[in-house]
Amino acid sequence: MGFFSSILSFFGFGIGITIGIVIGYYLFIYFQPTDVKDPNIRPLVELDSKTLEQILPEIPNWVKNPDFDRIDWLNKFIEHMWPYLDKAICKTAKEIAKPIIAENTAKYKIDSVEFETLTLGSLPPTFQGMKVYITDEKELIMEPSVKWAGNPNITVVVKAYGLKATAQVIDLQVFALPRITLKPLVPSFPCFAKIVVSLMDKPHVDFGLKLLGADLMAIPGLYRVVQEIIKTQVARMYLWPKVLEVPIMDPSKAMKKPVGILHVKVVQAFKLKKKDFMGKSDPYVKLKLTEDGMPSKKTTVKRNNLNPEWNEDFKLIVKDPESQALELIVYDWEQVGKHDKIGMNVIPLKDLTPEETKSLTLDLLKNMDSNDPTNEKMRGQLVVEVTYRPFKEGDTDEDMSDDSATVDKAPEGTPAGGGLLVVIVHEAQDLEGKHHTNPFVRLLFKGEEKKTKHIKKNRDPRWEEEFQFMCEEPPIHDKLHVEVISRPSSIGIHSKENLGYLDISLGDVVSNRRINEKYNLIDSKNGRIQIELQWQTS
Repeated sequence: MGFFSSILSFFGFGIGITIGIVIGYYLFIYFQPTDVKDPNIRPLVELDSKTLEQILPEIPNWVKNPDFDRIDWLNKFIEHMWPYLDKAICKTAKEIAKPIIAENTAKYKIDSVEFETLTLGSLPPTFQGMKVYITDEKELIMEPSVKWAGNPNITVVVKAYGLKATAQVIDLQVFALPRITLKPLVPSFPCFAKIVVSLMDKPHVDFGLKLLGADLMAIPGLYRVVQEIIKTQVARMYLWPKVLEVPIMDPSKAMKKPVGILHVKVVQAFKLKKKDFMGKSDPYVKLKLTEDGMPSKKTTVKRNNLNPEWNEDFKLIVKDPESQALELIVYDWEQVGKHDKIGMNVIPLKDLTPEETKSLTLDLLKNMDSNDPTNEKMRGQLVVEVTYRPFKEGDTDEDMSDDSATVDKAPEGTPAGGGLLVVIVHEAQDLEGKHHTNPFVRLLFKGEEKKTKHIKKNRDPRWEEEFQFMCEEPPIHDKLHVEVISRPSSIGIHSKENLGYLDISLGDVVSNRRINEKYNLIDSKNGRIQIELQWQTS
């Protein structure tokens, strides 16, 4: 009987469960509660800030504050660059920490402090928005909202008194609102002299700290104490108006204005060293001022000549006669490959008497190292005449410009309301041709074409040719097309080559009346051309 009663109770339990599921499903499907109301759907713009924060707890600043701009492009950029930024930042951090560690190890009698591992992890910081201020000062002010929940691995090994301790920082979180100011803005790259950083609010810093394998932040009460210490110390050092200044360049040098012009006449050279295997040398002189940043100037090339005469004049802008020097380098021109350096020398401007022309015969040296024994070898001599003329009070901007010249009036017959566009093709540098370099310049303006003469076998040609285009109206929206073309020799088997080109917008010429600049040629590796433009009106 006990067996049969067990079987019956089992089947009774199974049947009861089945009937209960069927009844429950029926009630769930066909009976609805009467106290359930339809949801009230409202657009987000009608919700208050508190309700929005409940729905979206992480609202970026560019949504909450209209003066913050969205900068997703910067986050995308940092995401791709982060593996490289990680290595660069860690390397810089080690270099900055090295002298600080060295100072404190001696102070506290610690044997050594070393980074066992230092990486910022794979998660980059994100910018929730950026605010930019415009002021009347020469500065740029930015306030990015930075959030970083990273996975860095920073392990420091400390050795002292024969003991070794390892501390590891993990799971770092930093929320900060820094103010970054670039000032003063200067006309020299990178266009600002220093970076000034301060915090507009106390930062939130959260991290795990393992010491001897145990997480110290798990100790009750210690987490809150460490948080307050970090916030207080960081705020004491960098909370606005206190700042951290990072100098980039000397603003006094960056803001220096021209104080004079150096007139240089490259006269001749004597007994230059042979560089060509089968002949003599093809010398030319490259000259520039140190601490200038402007392109070098060059003389013409004298073919097969160890005692060349140039008698060519140049003008160079001087900004600091006490520290700048004139650098002169004599090269042997090569049609193919790198030009060989024959020798060099420098003339410190502080050795020159203003307004006094000085004729100098310089021994050419391999370099300016006085202890280099190779400088004792004879490389030839270079004769130059130099005159430093400081600006006087009342000099105009045109007097202070390099190779300055006044703009003449347009000739009679110029259309009323129009003018004369004058194009002066001065020279080109570092032109390169695959088969030949016999360059000439082709100018194209409003369907009118003009050409310079061609110069045979010269990668640094000088034309000094002037062309004129008559205009019915100012060419504010027009462009001048310039091409440098190499013409083959009469018996050459190769056709002409394009050595580079450019298009010059003429709006600035009409506004400034005169422009004299060196332009990089498009489709040329190193080629440049100097073009002077003048806009003359009646």
